[in-house]
Amino acid sequence: MPRTPVWRAIATTLIDEIGQGRYAPGDKLPTEAELSRRFGVNRHTVRRALGHLGEEELVHARRGAGVFVAGRPTDYPMGKRVRFHQNLAAAGRMPAKDILSLETRAADPAEMDALALEPGAQVHAYEGLSLADTQPIALFRSVFPAARFPDLLPALEEDRSVTKSLARFGVADYTRASTRITAKLATATQALQLRVAEGAPLLRTVGINQDPEGRPIEYGTTWFAGDRVTLTMSDA
Repeated sequence: MPRTPVWRAIATTLIDEIGQGRYAPGDKLPTEAELSRRFGVNRHTVRRALGHLGEEELVHARRGAGVFVAGRPTDYPMGKRVRFHQNLAAAGRMPAKDILSLETRAADPAEMDALALEPGAQVHAYEGLSLADTQPIALFRSVFPAARFPDLLPALEEDRSVTKSLARFGVADYTRASTRITAKLATATQALQLRVAEGAPLLRTVGINQDPEGRPIEYGTTWFAGDRVTLTMSDA
C-alpha cells in the first residue's frame, strides 16, 4: 500500500484543525519554522503543504506577514436598500465599523455631479473599515452634502451607522439610485488595511443614495475584499 506523502499528511492535519476551529477565519497560522519543528520536517515540506492549502483556497499568504486562514464569503445584497448592519446580520455575521477619518471639505467634481451640488459646496466625508466577525471585508468612503446635514459627523462618530445618523435629520428611509461595480487590484495601503496581499482582487462599488423625494444624499465608494464577499442583486 503506497504511503501518504509527508506534505499531504501535514496539509490534512492543518485542514482538520481549521475545520475544528483551532484556527478561525483571519487567524495567522504558525510560521514555517514553527511547523517544521512541530512535524519534524524541513521547511520545503511545510511550504508544499501550505501551498496545497492555498490551492484549496483555505488560506492566503501575505508577503512579509505570514499565512492566514481564509474567511467564508459573506452574501451581500445590492438592491434598492443597501444596509450594512442588516446585510451582515442576515448572513449570520457580527457587523462592526472602524472609523478611519471624518472631515468636512470642498466637494470634488465627481462628488458635485453625484450630489447635484454647486461649485464650492462643502461635503462631509466619512471613511472607514467594515468588519464581519472582526475580519475586515471592505473599505468605504461615504460623502454627504454638508449644507443639508450640518451636524452629521458627530452623529456618525457616535452611531457608526449611516442609517441611524440620517434618521436624526429626518431621513427615515433612502434608496439606491445607481450602482456601478468594477474589479480592481488592492494597492499597498488597501492590502494593509484589509489584511490581503497587495494586488489581491477587490470589488469596487460606486453608488448614489437618494431620499424619498429623489434628492441625492450620499455618494459612496466601497472596496470589498474579493474573496470575502459575494455581491448578490436583489429588488429590495
